[in-house]
Amino acid sequence: MATNAPVKKANSAQLATALNKQTANWSVLYMKLHHFHWYVKGPNFFALHAKFEELYNEATAIMDELAERVLTIGEKPVSTLKEQLSLTSIQEAKGGETADQMLQAIISDFVQVSEEMGQAAKLADDAGDCVTNDLLIGKQEWVEKTVWMLKATLD
Repeated sequence: MATNAPVKKANSAQLATALNKQTANWSVLYMKLHHFHWYVKGPNFFALHAKFEELYNEATAIMDELAERVLTIGEKPVSTLKEQLSLTSIQEAKGGETADQMLQAIISDFVQVSEEMGQAAKLADDAGDCVTNDLLIGKQEWVEKTVWMLKATLD
């Protein structure tokens, strides 16, 4: 059960690793979403162009919150592309994707980060860090809702 006690140093390093992986994921997602925003074509151009912009703006906010949480627990966030690319579980955009392939890629990526956020939230809960747990659960909720909406777009 999570408490409001400060995070112990041993736990903070483990949590920082999980949070840094998510920071890396959201950094790659930011670039991927920007790529899709620039290159989307087709009959849903206007809607998807705007949606991808909304999503990359949200990715920026999430990335920042995660990195600041790492700092708050006394650790160092990953802050270079090299570090982020070495930690991420998200693939960069390949280029040449159709609008539907772009949506499928984002859905797949969001499902991946949602699962990983759930694992990191459990780790935070086990460490007694209710603030990190709450942050991750809140972001996971947003990601799951976004997946539902993106899937509805493909139907």
